[in-house]
Formats: sequence, structure tokens, C-alpha cells
Amino acid sequence: MRKACDFIEQNAELSITLATLARHVHASPFHFQRTFTRIVGISPRAYQDALRAVRFRRGLREGADVTGATYDAGYGSSSRVYERLPTGRGMTPAVYKKGAVGVDVRYAIADSPLGRLLVAATSKGICSVKLGDKDETLEDDLRREYPAASISPDRSDLARWIKAILTHLNGRRPHLDLPLDIQATAFQWKVWRYLQSIPYGETRAYSQVARDIGAPEAVRAVARACATNPVCLVIPCHRVVGKNGSLTGYRWGVERKRRLLEKEK
Repeated sequence: MRKACDFIEQNAELSITLATLARHVHASPFHFQRTFTRIVGISPRAYQDALRAVRFRRGLREGADVTGATYDAGYGSSSRVYERLPTGRGMTPAVYKKGAVGVDVRYAIADSPLGRLLVAATSKGICSVKLGDKDETLEDDLRREYPAASISPDRSDLARWIKAILTHLNGRRPHLDLPLDIQATAFQWKVWRYLQSIPYGETRAYSQVARDIGAPEAVRAVARACATNPVCLVIPCHRVVGKNGSLTGYRWGVERKRRLLEKEK
């Protein structure tokens, strides 16, 4: 599977068929597709799409125009860019290039068993979930995260998602399946999808996560992916612990992590 990933990365701008990939690793297409998805966490096509998206966003950040970034990333046409949504469901490529100027981000803050809970969303889904002690700190953190967006409080549209998260925190909804609008590299998505598969009440070591996603040497990268998770609880990064069971770190405080895990067990 690592050989297949290397092949996709080296040819991300090309049209790669499942049969071509299967031949490259000497496997049947059906067996390859099933095994790749189980180990990597996403399908070969989704993996290539994620790599193209990373290349496309990098091109925009480095000053390429949308057309140039489109073809350099291997999309072939502008329609493919908008179909694949490489800058997230809430942003067009042009808006992303300008630093998300004009994107509307709404947020609401509520009491929770772990302190104050902030949930923010675009028109397409949740883009941020934060925990803290002070509303002002949470709001400032959100504005730093989306410095060019139009950010405003609006509880009405977010009430159902806040309710779902609070129900989850109270132990009455073990699995959270909420719409997300977040940015990620292919590797981050791979880690985050794996985290969402960890059963309620269980934990995994960073090294185990790395092994299970087919990247046993990438323990530090797994830790970084957990630390940069923008939607805590929805993507349960708190379920990843040290090899000896230690809680290590948690962006929202080790004590919150301890209480979360005790509640889930």
C-alpha cells in the first residue's frame, strides 16, 4: 500500500485507473481497492483527490492564478476544480486565494460539562469546535483561525449541532456524525478518519494509529494531526494517548481529556 501511495503521489496530476494501480502492486483490482481503503482509510481515488487539492491550494498560496493552479494540479478543467472542491465546501478557489475574504462564519457559545463550548460553521458545515473557560478567549481564537472571514454570533442556525454535541458529552449519543467544512492535507484526513473509527470508550496509542494507517514511522506526524484538529469532539483526538496510557497533551487541557475519557468509559 505504501508503494501504491508513492505511485499516486508521483503521478497525482495524471488520470490513474484502478486497474493501473492494481497492476503496479501485482494485485487484483477488487482486492487492491478493498485493502487500500481498509489500511489508508480512504479510497485510492479520494487519496489522489486529496493530493491534488493540496497541490492546488499550495499553488494559489504561492501566487499562481486559478487557471495555472488548476492545470498544475492535474484537474484538466475549471469545472473539475469546482466539482472536487479542493478548497473546502464553503470556499471557491478565488475566495481561498484571497484568504477567505467574504466567507461568512457564524458561531455560538454554550455551557458544557467541560466548560464553555464554541461551535462555528459556514453555510456548508461545522468549521470549528473549541473548549475553554472564557468566551473572549474562544472568540479571539476563532478570529485568528479565520482572519479574513466575516465572523458573527448566530445561535439560531447552530442550535441543533450544539444540542447534538452536548448530548454526546452527556453520554447519550456515543457517535457524532455532523457535516464538516474543514481544510486538511491527505495525511490529516487519513488520521482524522481513523480517529472517527475509534469506538466510544476506547483509546489508541499514537504509535498504533501510525501503524494502522500504514505509516508506522509517522508517530510525530500523527501527533501533529491530532493537535491541529479544528473540530474537537466531532473528530475525537482525545482518544489518542501515549504508549503507556499516559494522557500526554491536549489542546484544550489534559484535565478535560481525562474527564472526557473517564466519561466515555
